Amino acid sequence: MKIDILTLFPNMFTGVLNESILKKAQEKQAVSINVVNFREFADNRHQTVDDYPYGGGAGMVLKPQPIFDAVAHLTKENDARIILLCPQGERYTQKKAEELAKESHLILICGHYEGYDERIREHLVTDEISIGDYVLTGGELGAMVIVDSVVRLLPGVLGNEASSVHDSFSSGLLEHPQYTRPADFRGLKVPEVLLSGNHRLIDEWRQKESLRRTFLRRPDLLAQSELTDKQKKWLEEFQKNER
Repeated sequence: MKIDILTLFPNMFTGVLNESILKKAQEKQAVSINVVNFREFADNRHQTVDDYPYGGGAGMVLKPQPIFDAVAHLTKENDARIILLCPQGERYTQKKAEELAKESHLILICGHYEGYDERIREHLVTDEISIGDYVLTGGELGAMVIVDSVVRLLPGVLGNEASSVHDSFSSGLLEHPQYTRPADFRGLKVPEVLLSGNHRLIDEWRQKESLRRTFLRRPDLLAQSELTDKQKKWLEEFQKNER
């Protein structure tokens, strides 16, 4: 996969892209990540990328020309999924991350100032994404979130391929509780079933606890999940215990 990030603040990405999983993914050549300062594509002497909004109002608006030209330069050889980081965009989810992970080329556009010229939104991008209902100074942090969540899904990136499958939200539910050594830490003991060696019982316990945790912490997710008959019975049990 190839990922291009258009930003006015490329140094913000230095630490994030050169540590942990993202660093290893690039070393394995599972992904190529290129950070581009789109100011370099401005067609004026002072490399101005923003201007006052028509009709007046507070703040400055990003001009279309530098971003259009930067995208054209990056898509000379192939098409790309072009993503605008924007508070008006679609709420980002694990399902969206899985969708984007199937693409061969992503371009992420990080906004700044008051917003984008509307022609960028209407005639250039394929997706608008928001990572949450709050406002950040720019789209850089959102782009980092998307890159991290997508890259870890690429084949060969994680040491254990099952890790991403069992993550919270991958199944539509929150992940089950996890434990490690020691089995007894200051009187706090690991559930016996996890020490039993019975993988069928362990798997059932994990499924049930995943459902319980989702019911208690994110019940809104249950409305979107297709539950098995067994899970429905467990859910009824949890609901009765809450009364």
